[in-house]
Amino acid sequence: MLTWEDDVEVHALHKRGWTISAIARHTGFDRKTVRKYLAGDGTPGVRARPDPDPFDPFVDYVTARLTEDPHLWARTLFDELEGLGFGLSYQSLTRNIRARDLRPVCEACRTATQRPNAVIPHPPGEETQWDWLELPDPPESWGWGKTAHLLVGSLSHSGKWRGYLAPSEDQPHLVAGLDGVARGLGGCTRVWRFDRMATVCDPGSGRVTASFAGVAKHYGVSVVKRPGSAGGSAYWISTRGRSVRCAS
Repeated sequence: MLTWEDDVEVHALHKRGWTISAIARHTGFDRKTVRKYLAGDGTPGVRARPDPDPFDPFVDYVTARLTEDPHLWARTLFDELEGLGFGLSYQSLTRNIRARDLRPVCEACRTATQRPNAVIPHPPGEETQWDWLELPDPPESWGWGKTAHLLVGSLSHSGKWRGYLAPSEDQPHLVAGLDGVARGLGGCTRVWRFDRMATVCDPGSGRVTASFAGVAKHYGVSVVKRPGSAGGSAYWISTRGRSVRCAS
């Protein structure tokens, strides 16, 4: 069974011109499964996997290692697992870590506010980060009440950003904003990164919702969630002479 995240990833790779065999190798699913979901014959999250999940025997080990060291590199962990008979790909490992939320939040990183944050390089065209900002006291003539909402899309490589003003943060306004901002930035990157917006991910499980999976597949992008409120990257934008920090 594919989750909605898996389904989005498969369709995104297919739109980039990947072959079914390449997608299967990258995701760890067999070609028959990939072909079925690309054809629309499978519904993510509905039917249980008929065979045991090959990742299940390694869940306890991965959980223990990441609990011991939340910063452990996935590549190092993959090398350890290979020695234990792990037969899946590196991409399957990272996908399962994300999907199962196996990497805990580092409390030291969560509370670090004074030390400089590491800048993680991103290739051009790789990733757009999305955030909603609340702007108080919009003009009364807008009829939006006491708060306007600004959707900010920022390119992780260059820091270039565009924004979209909306009266609310519901999914129709989110989709309209994603489309407008992506066009303003020159097109879609390969990955869209969000926090846990309820219009993108289920608040309880953190998994991509069925309705937003359709949006992601339409634009041919992969969806990645930021790990809660853990410390990490941040970017700044300026609106009407005021700087606004968007933590990510």
